[in-house]
Amino acid sequence: MLSSAPAKADFRLCNNTGSRVGIALGYKDAEGWTTEGWWNVPSRTCETLLRGSLVARYYYIYAVDYDRGGEWSGHAFMCSREKEFTIRGIGNCLARGYDRTGYFEVDTGEQRSWTVQLTDSAEQPSAAPPRTPPPTSRPPSPAPTSGDKGGKQ
Repeated sequence: MLSSAPAKADFRLCNNTGSRVGIALGYKDAEGWTTEGWWNVPSRTCETLLRGSLVARYYYIYAVDYDRGGEWSGHAFMCSREKEFTIRGIGNCLARGYDRTGYFEVDTGEQRSWTVQLTDSAEQPSAAPPRTPPPTSRPPSPAPTSGDKGGKQ
């Protein structure tokens, strides 16, 4: 049976680890740079971070392991904070009262949709860099309560 519904186009992240993770996302759209967080993604599940066709080629992710500690980070510095956030602009994070956080880059190659596979360093290779120990100056956010349904917190 054929369907006339358009193909789904989203930016998704799959947590293929044994832990719950918190996700922050950065991207540049027509209005400039934006960072958003936190999505709480349970172990071995996927979450749609942005719905619809991708607005950029490059996306940036920072992830925290709530259960075992550590993070997935990179060298693209953008703003974040401990609680739920949507921050416009990536400059002067500290002066504006935000944390300056290293995100890793995801090149979607001009695709309409994309899924990032987050894995433990001992598991199969992934587009995500290996987890590093948590920084001493910025502890991971508290783990979500059992009532959370994996949405942005």
